This record gives sequence, structure tokens and C-alpha cells, in this order.
Amino acid sequence: MNKNKVKKNLPLLDDFLLSLQTNNLSQETVYNYERDLSVFQNFLDEIGISFELAGKKTFLQYKAYLSSNDRKTPEKQFSKKKLSSFSINRMLSALRSYLKFLIEFDHKTNLLPEMVKLVKNAKKTSRVGQLEEIIKLIEAPLHLEKNKKVALRNRAIFEMFFSTGMRISELVNLKMKQIDQTGRIFIMGKGKKERFVYLTPRAQKHLASYLETRGIVESPYLFIPFRGKNVKQQYKRISTNYVQERIKKYRELLDINVPISCHGIRHGFATYLAENGANPAAIQILLGHESLETTTRYVNASNKYAERIHQQFHPLKE
Repeated sequence: MNKNKVKKNLPLLDDFLLSLQTNNLSQETVYNYERDLSVFQNFLDEIGISFELAGKKTFLQYKAYLSSNDRKTPEKQFSKKKLSSFSINRMLSALRSYLKFLIEFDHKTNLLPEMVKLVKNAKKTSRVGQLEEIIKLIEAPLHLEKNKKVALRNRAIFEMFFSTGMRISELVNLKMKQIDQTGRIFIMGKGKKERFVYLTPRAQKHLASYLETRGIVESPYLFIPFRGKNVKQQYKRISTNYVQERIKKYRELLDINVPISCHGIRHGFATYLAENGANPAAIQILLGHESLETTTRYVNASNKYAERIHQQFHPLKE
């Protein structure tokens, strides 16, 4: 990313990014805003127009640009795949937030926030792995991994995933001190929102097996790499890419058709709690969602849940 060029052509960009930081947004979120705005700057460079001269027509062209195969990445490389409607809307939302900031600070601009209309999201039928498939995936490391340490660690990772419903970023950054003796885990989640999640007795058992193998190392992170003889590796943490790659590999070896992912396990956690009668408001707290509407999308994903509600409440069921 040519950051100097972005900062030169997008007025008050540094101030905008600083305002995001002071509003308690994570560093990763701030970077995502900067990255998405750099795509807009790349577009302005390509069509040869300055930000000051950009208006409604420019925005319409930008919208078409995001939907095309000619779009370039923030690193100015041609993209190999088309952006989803969700990704396009994320970029448009970043631009709209930036424009609102400029107006708030009395910076003259022809491109107004109300011009930035989001695209219609493609509605997808949410697919959640069958409980039996998720269980097979969780238990897979013990018979698919040759290295016993890796097998016990990965088994504990997946068990904790389904036990707590944590995000992948929360799990790989988990530290020993966040877990108490009862299996309660303190999480500082998305948007620095605090919550507790809980280990099942089954998850506690597999965590104990892993910790016995892990041994005494000085790394504060719970899940550490076991690669080669380099002791320094044990001061690091495993990566999200590694966990995602293992899930994909296990799924292929187990011949599971539904594309279960890290998010899919979290989704399954919420769905199957709902199927067993859990209150959506409680699920919202466990997932760390800001809005109950977001949680409801998880709860309503289960066909079995919908079928049971239909059978229970239909006025002409008998």
C-alpha cells in the first residue's frame, strides 16, 4: 500500500484514523478502515481525478469498479476474484464514515455521505454442520495427527471452540491467566467488549490433557506451536491461519461436505444451544454480540429449530 500517496490525496485521513482509535476501536479495525480507503484512493488515481473534484458520478463509477473484475487490491494488484456484496458494503461503509468525519470537521467536499448507498446483499441459506459432523471434526486430531503433542493441543482447541463459542481471534490470543479453576474464561472481545465464556467438563478434561503435554513454558499464551527444536517458538502463539488450515484438512479427510470453518463451529455452538431451548439473550451474551438481531440470525439458522417451533405453535396442528 502506498500510504504516503493515500495520506496526501485523502484530506484529514490521519485525523480520521486517530478519531477511530480514540473511540476505542481496535488497531485491526483501524487498519481495515485505512486499507478500504486506500482502494478508493487507488480508484481515483486510475481515473485521474482528485478527491476534491469527486462527486456523485465518481461514486457511481466507484461502485461499478468494486463490482468489476478490473478492481485492484490495496497493494495495486489485480484481484483474482470478484468481491462479495458484503465486502463491497464494508468498503462503502468505510467511505461513508470518512465523509461524515470530513463534514463534522467542516472540510468542503462534493462527495456527501448520503450519496453512498450500499448494495443489496445476496441472501444465502445459512448452512450449519450437523452435530454429528461437528463432533467428528472436534475429535479428529486424536486419530489424524501423528504427533501426540499436536493431537492433544488441536483436540483441546476444537473442544474449547465448541464449548465456548469464542471467535478464532479470541481463542488464539487466549492466555493462561484468563481461565479460572472453575473453567470460566474472561474475554476481552470485539470492540473491547468484556464477557465471560465457559468450559464444559468435557472441554476441561481435554484442556488438562493438553496442558500436561505442554509442560512448563514461559509463554503466556495457552496454545503454542510445537515446531522443531527451536525453544523460541514456544514463546509465540499458534496462528489463525494454522487453525483454519487444520479444519479444512480434517474436513477433507473426514469427507464432510458442509464447509465447516472456525466461524462455522461458533455458528454451530449458537445454533445447537438454541435447539436445546437456550434463551437468545443468553446466547447473545455468550457470543459477545452487540445486537440481539445478530444473534437471531444464528438462532434462526437451524431447520430443526424452525420445524419444532412450527409443530409446537401452529394453530391447526391437530
